[in-house]
Amino acid sequence: MRKYSILIVDDEELVRATVSLDLKEMGFETLLAANGTEAVELLKHRKFDLIITDLMMEGLTGLDVLREAKRVHANALVLILTGYGTLDSAVQAMRLGAVDYLLKPARREELKIRVTHCLQKLELLNTVEFYERVLNICPLCNRIREAESEGQKQEWVNFEVYLGRKTDMDLSHGYCPTCLSKAFDEVQDVKRKIMTARKPKENSPHPPDP
Repeated sequence: MRKYSILIVDDEELVRATVSLDLKEMGFETLLAANGTEAVELLKHRKFDLIITDLMMEGLTGLDVLREAKRVHANALVLILTGYGTLDSAVQAMRLGAVDYLLKPARREELKIRVTHCLQKLELLNTVEFYERVLNICPLCNRIREAESEGQKQEWVNFEVYLGRKTDMDLSHGYCPTCLSKAFDEVQDVKRKIMTARKPKENSPHPPDP
């Protein structure tokens, strides 16, 4: 599993240190920002898998960090840290695109659950982006639409044709054990139906034609 990078933004040093320690013990890479201004500057030069930011900070707030993160990268994932008194603002942050919020003080187990959920969503988004960028696949027949080239219209082809054209390889065929067993069972079933149809019916005055 690759090492995810997480930016932690909070103007309380103890909160930054505690959250960072917990995440490092979970195997994540962390970078810290002591305020919104530092966070915005970091976002200009580096992309993070997840941004965890306090909501209420002097100067640039967590909402400012959220807006900048979304401006730099539309699919940026931002987890909001908030106290009970600012819960309404956390709901506002969700409407602006935050992926989740977590009440302070953040308990280790709750932090782990929320961060894991966020990163699962990240992987899903990355997968969708990959397929949208690389392939256009019909959800019904699973054919692939080739990119339109000069003098040639777009064409929907099956995977074997697509791969053969892209790699110039001759594709060989062979049954995997599961499909071979299934195919064998289907053949046997057809044989039984044929034999049953060929048997003379009881009390039939005439045998079936040979």
